[in-house]
Amino acid sequence: MTETIPQPRTQAADQIENAASQPESAKPGSGADLLVLAPLRLEANAVRRGLTRPGSRVRPAGMGAARAGKTAGQSQPHPFGALVVMGTAAGLSDDLSPGDLVVATEVTDGETTVRLPGADLLAAELRRAGLTARAGRLVTVPKLVKAADRERLAADGYLAADMESAALLGAAGDRPAAVIRAVSDAGFGPSMVSGGIAALRALRKAAPVAEKWAAACRERTVLLAGPRSFCAGVERAIEIVERALELRGAPVYVRKQIVHNTRVVSDLEGRGAVFVDELDEVPNGATVVFSAHGVAPAVRDDASGRGLSVIDATCPLVSKVHAEARRFADKGYTVALIGHAGHEEVEGTLGEAPDSTVLVQTAADVAALDVADGAKVAYLMQTTLAIDEAADVSGALREKFPQMRAPGSDDICYATTNRQAAVRAVATEADMVLVAGSKNSSNSVRLVERSEREGTPAHLIDGATDIDLSWLADVSVVGLTAGASAPPAVVSEIIDALSGLGTVTVTERVTTTESVQFGLPREVRR
Repeated sequence: MTETIPQPRTQAADQIENAASQPESAKPGSGADLLVLAPLRLEANAVRRGLTRPGSRVRPAGMGAARAGKTAGQSQPHPFGALVVMGTAAGLSDDLSPGDLVVATEVTDGETTVRLPGADLLAAELRRAGLTARAGRLVTVPKLVKAADRERLAADGYLAADMESAALLGAAGDRPAAVIRAVSDAGFGPSMVSGGIAALRALRKAAPVAEKWAAACRERTVLLAGPRSFCAGVERAIEIVERALELRGAPVYVRKQIVHNTRVVSDLEGRGAVFVDELDEVPNGATVVFSAHGVAPAVRDDASGRGLSVIDATCPLVSKVHAEARRFADKGYTVALIGHAGHEEVEGTLGEAPDSTVLVQTAADVAALDVADGAKVAYLMQTTLAIDEAADVSGALREKFPQMRAPGSDDICYATTNRQAAVRAVATEADMVLVAGSKNSSNSVRLVERSEREGTPAHLIDGATDIDLSWLADVSVVGLTAGASAPPAVVSEIIDALSGLGTVTVTERVTTTESVQFGLPREVRR
């Protein structure tokens, strides 16, 4: 049995905590100096050659648990803000090669297990530096690993094995800690294995990334924007695909991405959904789901002509815009559609009345707009626009066409409006804002723009591994939100990753509470 604890404490931790002369800049989680503990002197020298910051220190710890434990029980000569254990390790996975780096998500010696949140974030940073790095479980063993041991440990889910990390982590106390091990083939000492040179080279190249990680370490506040993540239309669309797979079996074809999020699409692909760009990729007679963004009537006609079994996951709020386009066009109006060229929702709406609808993206487009009858102009909007952006264009339209007709109710969906208000609330207090969402998600991109208009830098990320550590170097308050198509779990993963850089205090800023629900189409009702 193993016991999971936040960090094992040793005499070193107690001695460090009692060092009253320790400067403020080096206290836990302050983004201060880095201490690297490396088992062998060769490993320590390799890391030292790669360091670039004057406050960084490397100390050889000795090979094996006993020597490492002795080092961890001694007072450190320099104060430090973060600890990284670096050295070589035995790779346990067949797809690891000498010089590959393993960043530990947890370290166990069979009795205690230390979880290291944020390992995926650090591994991603190493990859951005051009290194081959993976995050995974690491086991500390009492002796060199033989072939039979390798197979057993690999079967237990461990990615690499070493003889020191579990003991050395005790020196961290409550400071942020990480473990980076370079695969040196079949052993632990570089002189003992053919991959030692590659491993030492990798450690040297990883050293600046370890410093970058340490510079990002500090205590932080995360301001959660509320509401965030899935809206009712997205939840409905995902459930439609899930139920279609359950009721009809795989494969179920989906035209375009069901919602604009890579995580959602990947998950549904794993369950048997097949995403296609156009209907000619769907076999005759198969089941096809139309995405939440809607389709033009021509697409519906094509599906009907080929005998496809269609399940429509178009968001009801998008369907409302389609209906308005048809209604205005039938009455002889020129419809000015405010939106972004190439977006699937815009393409679908334009297809409802192509001879009567014109796309306007900016006030300049409005100035150039020429219509047959200025008294018969109406406007509609893409549902995921930024509120102020849409207001600028609609204002220009109204100034040019005073008699212009508006939609019966706002086209910008409630979820877009609510999330923009929420991100504005956290942006005013944050040093930086992270927006969980994919690059092709219009509403997520608008959240980034909303924060930037408040003067707060913002970054769009699919998940924690997209976080560049340099963004966090001087950031104590992080605003965090998620676009309407981003899963709630991504937000939790981001918070967990940040906690690996120091203590995180989470506070929520709720601007409104959502209760909207949409019914399912009859094809997938149980």
